[in-house]
Amino acid sequence: MPLTISNPLGFLLSPRQQWQRVAQVRDTQWVGKLAYPLILAIGPCLAWYYGSSEIGWSVGGGETVRLTQHSATQIVVAFYLAMLASLAVIGYFIHWMSATYGATSTPLKGIVLASYTATPLFAAGLIGFYPLFWLDLVLGIAALGWSVYLLYVGIPIAMSIPEDRGFFYASAVIAICMVIFMALMGAVVILWDIGMMPVFTHR
Repeated sequence: MPLTISNPLGFLLSPRQQWQRVAQVRDTQWVGKLAYPLILAIGPCLAWYYGSSEIGWSVGGGETVRLTQHSATQIVVAFYLAMLASLAVIGYFIHWMSATYGATSTPLKGIVLASYTATPLFAAGLIGFYPLFWLDLVLGIAALGWSVYLLYVGIPIAMSIPEDRGFFYASAVIAICMVIFMALMGAVVILWDIGMMPVFTHR
């Protein structure tokens, strides 16, 4: 069971079956599944480090622009920590709101559920190996849409609650995600202000 539950392809290709397996996980098993976000979050970071520092991108067919390796390293480390922190906060609120919607949860369960929901975003992040604005935008929007779908499908199944109640539960989680997104935008401005602004090279 652990291998099938933690298989990213399952959440991309057969989400309902995957969520049904998740619903069978005992509370004592959640801690072992924290490796899922820790490992999958590395993929987008490596992809964007390579793509931004080695491949680069051009705007309007102009000169190719790249980040310096030092700047790319700083950014992807911050990116990795931001992804994990965001999942932890979302997961905590999934747990915190569970009693309101008649479900039972633990903080660890909430974090893992948030991580499973983010699977399409982890996968789409691999496009960073070859930065291309229009393709990144299309895949990013598609991945975001699939993650939202996973959340609405998964919450009632994993939390063992009726679908109508699960709809409102998932909608509340979406609202939390929007707040976190705005907070991350503010954090980026602060980090740039204290010296983590991207450094470009034209090599």
